[in-house]
Amino acid sequence: MGAGDILYYLIHHQELRSIIQWKVWHNAVHERDEAKEAPSLKACFELLEKTSRSFSAVILELHHELLVPVSIFYLCLRGMDTIEDDMTLPLDRKIPLLRNFYTFVTKEGWSFDESGPDEKDRLLLVNFHLVVEEFKKLKPEYQDIIADITRTMGNGMADYASSAEHNANIVNTVKEYDLYCHYVAGLVGNGLTRLFVQSGLANPALLDRPHLQESMGLFLQKTNIIRDVREDFDEKRRFWPKEIWSKYVTNFEDLFEPGNIDVALNCSSNMVLNSLSHADECIFYLAGLKEQSVFNFAAIPQSMAMATLELVFRNPAVFRKNVKISKGQACQIMVESTQNLRMVCAVFRRFARKIHKKNTPKDPNFLKISIACAKIEQFIESIFPSQDPKVLTQQQQQISAGETRQIEKDPRAEEARKDTILMLVAVMAMLLTLSCIMIGVAYLCGARFDIAISDLTRGKTSHEAEEAVQSVNQKYEHKEL
Repeated sequence: MGAGDILYYLIHHQELRSIIQWKVWHNAVHERDEAKEAPSLKACFELLEKTSRSFSAVILELHHELLVPVSIFYLCLRGMDTIEDDMTLPLDRKIPLLRNFYTFVTKEGWSFDESGPDEKDRLLLVNFHLVVEEFKKLKPEYQDIIADITRTMGNGMADYASSAEHNANIVNTVKEYDLYCHYVAGLVGNGLTRLFVQSGLANPALLDRPHLQESMGLFLQKTNIIRDVREDFDEKRRFWPKEIWSKYVTNFEDLFEPGNIDVALNCSSNMVLNSLSHADECIFYLAGLKEQSVFNFAAIPQSMAMATLELVFRNPAVFRKNVKISKGQACQIMVESTQNLRMVCAVFRRFARKIHKKNTPKDPNFLKISIACAKIEQFIESIFPSQDPKVLTQQQQQISAGETRQIEKDPRAEEARKDTILMLVAVMAMLLTLSCIMIGVAYLCGARFDIAISDLTRGKTSHEAEEAVQSVNQKYEHKEL
């Protein structure tokens, strides 16, 4: 931690408190039993931590029934995503790898060492045979789910990789934008939901609501696309749909010109508006998760995404660098999001209000964003009313039945009044005792209360007393001094 970090946390002491609270007081719902793990499984967990330190933390706390399936699922998708992102691979090599990747997860001993030397997750593909080994140990039901999602996602990635080769704009319309996010994230939500339900740790009704599963993935992916716009631009990738950015600038590159910052912020707010449309469905989905570790696993990323949306909303830094929420904020969100649905709703409400507060009438999306934030609050209010209807009804019945008089006769109220009276009597007795002591001390020191009383009865004023004092001073004045 540098001097800048120390100064930051001295100013934002609440965030420092959240970090300490998470590090010291957080207890995992479930913990790994490393003594029972095979060497290949331990190696897979090491690869998991290297590919995503933050995401691996919530995976490793999952219920034992889901720990290995979700870990292998994540590593399979991460390996495929590494191939898709690798700009050093020629298209004729990349496309077959993506389309056939679902077969590689069952091919014993398969690994891949052709990734570029600078590819950050290259090590995962080099050691992918370890993932294959653990995949084959999973229950057949889990294997089918992972292979199915990998096949569908691989074909989708291959389609978009081919399109990107011939078109600078990967997505042109909002519909294409949603379809792209479906392939790279929505399918993840679908696969995880199937794993949750198969394990018996989620409500089976979630399978009948694919739009909820979709929103869980799209909300995360769209938020990341907004946040990473500068990084993607530098790497010559464009994920913002032309249908949106063309409303504000002629060329996508114009968004990064300092002179166009106002229209760029309006464009980014349009992207935020698009992402906010999934927020209420994410909350609805979380209500269907039964087990605490599964709830934590799903809730933390969604709360982080909501906080990130507030960070990037009308933030000029988005077009200069990759912005992230601070570690202290992240710890605070994790503490809150690992409690229950009510606390997660409080997080969503807090950041929705912050977005609404930052909203400006100068933005052409002002009204729509205000409505989107209000929609989130309205949905949360429908689940957790700020005023309980039962309490309000009971109060109205008490008033109409004249029960307010009975409340006054409540023994607890009567006892409170007695305590108040006794306290007042005690204070008065204390003041009287102190007054008597002070008067007694003054009398012993020679105070002439009889003269003071006689002066008061004769009605002498303070002006006369001052004249008497001056005459005494003149009488005993020592001029030689």
